[in-house]
Amino acid sequence: MEDDPSENEKGLWKLSVDGSSCASESGAGLVLTSPDGWTLGYALRFGFKATNNEAEWEALIARLTIAKNLEVQKIEVSSDSQLVVGLVNEKYEAREDSMAKYLAHVQSLK
Repeated sequence: MEDDPSENEKGLWKLSVDGSSCASESGAGLVLTSPDGWTLGYALRFGFKATNNEAEWEALIARLTIAKNLEVQKIEVSSDSQLVVGLVNEKYEAREDSMAKYLAHVQSLK
């Protein structure tokens, strides 16, 4: 028996992001799940050295850009980065210029 999704969940896409950085390289993993249950998975390798926080931001930006190109209207994003989630949800204030710039870019993609 299938559950009938609530009106708020109809058409809701789900996005999971995880960025990673180590001494030699950085990248991200991304999964976008459609309301129908099919998934798009991506692995990204960045051509630049990124901190863990920058890798999380880059992963989020890449996925939001893809979702925008797919004309996704409603999306729920999850990330294991407390900093990124707190900044996007306006629970934290961006203190570093680079974090403020990433936040502004994400806001422009919303």
